[in-house]
Amino acid sequence: MALTLASATQLLKRNGLLRELIGEDRWTLDPHSFDNADTNFTDITYDTRKVSQGALLFCKGQFRAKFLDNIDDTGLAAYVSETPYADKTSSVGIIVNDVRKAMSLLAAEFFSRPQDSMTVVGITGTKGKTTTAYFVQSILNSFSGNKAALFSSVDNCLDGVHYQESDLTTPESLDMFRMMSAALDNGMRYLVMEVSSQAYKVDRVYDLHFDVGAFLNISPDHISPIEHPTFEDYLFCKRQITKNSSHLVLGRDCAHADLIREDAKASSTTVSSFALDESRMNDESAPSDDVCRAADCPVNDGIATVCAVPTSDTETESYSMYVSHESLTKIGDFTLSIEGAFNAANAAAAIAIALHLGIPQGSKALHALESVKIQGRMERFSARNVIAYVDYAHNYASVTALLDFVDHKYGSKHPRITLVTGSAGNKAYDRRKEIVDAAQNRIARFIFTEEDTDTEPHVDICKQMLGYVSNDSVEASIVMGRTEAITQAIEESEIHHETLNVILIIGKGEERWIKDHGKHKQYEGDDIAVERLLAKYNRNVQD
Repeated sequence: MALTLASATQLLKRNGLLRELIGEDRWTLDPHSFDNADTNFTDITYDTRKVSQGALLFCKGQFRAKFLDNIDDTGLAAYVSETPYADKTSSVGIIVNDVRKAMSLLAAEFFSRPQDSMTVVGITGTKGKTTTAYFVQSILNSFSGNKAALFSSVDNCLDGVHYQESDLTTPESLDMFRMMSAALDNGMRYLVMEVSSQAYKVDRVYDLHFDVGAFLNISPDHISPIEHPTFEDYLFCKRQITKNSSHLVLGRDCAHADLIREDAKASSTTVSSFALDESRMNDESAPSDDVCRAADCPVNDGIATVCAVPTSDTETESYSMYVSHESLTKIGDFTLSIEGAFNAANAAAAIAIALHLGIPQGSKALHALESVKIQGRMERFSARNVIAYVDYAHNYASVTALLDFVDHKYGSKHPRITLVTGSAGNKAYDRRKEIVDAAQNRIARFIFTEEDTDTEPHVDICKQMLGYVSNDSVEASIVMGRTEAITQAIEESEIHHETLNVILIIGKGEERWIKDHGKHKQYEGDDIAVERLLAKYNRNVQD
């Protein structure tokens, strides 16, 4: 871990980020104007409460000068900022054009660029990032003997075995490189990580290069004053993964795929693709070349398409996987433990990534994804006349995909569908109407309830969503307590005991908290609540 004032200055100069160094009444570009210019920083942080002797501090985000009160007592060596604070500290100020970009560059250097010693996979898209990341990690773990780390919106895994709940889809750059370094120390050879649009918007992955990037799909999401002002901005941020990857795995049917292929051509990024082809379901013959349509992706040499084709068994999540290049080859038959055709597409993406990383087509490691289950994602619970799914669906695309799945699997039974949902506060305001629009002509009942929020009252969000319901044949109400909302949905199933009741509880999954005005309040989790309440429902019915 070697980073000094001198080496930091040189790196920032090379990248056009340095403005000047300020300290001891001196403004200069020469780090050797200050004592200890070649002394290693002992630590780096963006939290003034964690500053220790010899540390480097990044003043980012909503930083305030008062945070530096008495900071010299901690032994701060230097700070990186877009604003000088010479009146608050005698430590050297490294003044830069963009503190977030500077933090990513310097954090990577401080931790000796751990990304250079691992094969790094980055996955983006509006939906499916987490599931695809888990699928890829399972394959790489099987192939390498648990030498694959994972950064996801659900969990982080730094040793290939143990998982801890994560805070962000993509960590802050400083935290990310610290975690990468720990993973490398644990002997990890691979790192699989989700890459959010915000990660590029706020430079969490600035200057990070992926051996393989994946662009799964794109649809409007995260559109709000504090996220992306427009869909164009959202897509533009997502597209940055293309030029920052040596190879891109692209969804064949991804919207704006032609533009993404232009990005790839401009940056000399090779491309392969993946697809789900449900049109071939029940076809006992081997698919012809047009199933995967590899010719639809003529970007660079070496094109291949991995295609998932459902089998005729609707009771299991069984798919045949094919790879098309100059000829069509069957990889094998796969039965997934996680339901939904959209997850078969995610599995095809994972296999396409693995094949590019050199996993042989005949390797048993590819089948490791069959056993993957993710808490809070398409978790199925059942009791008597009730089938409930807990899922993180939270926007138009994911709710539509979820209802498509229900229609495909249970449509012949004409189920009564109840959707228990809310929407996050203070961001992605468009989701509220989108969730209603995706569902209101396909379900019998809405129950709007609390979800995460910063300053917006839960009830105001629910009232807004209720106001978007325009289909008079759909029942809709607000039940503020999330557990109470799930309870009501299950209890109503008894009224409709002669019908199959499908209850969809979306948005929170297995999270054990609900964010209320910026604070986490304890919550048992949708999965635990559903399992407990269905067990009670069964006992009550039997009594």
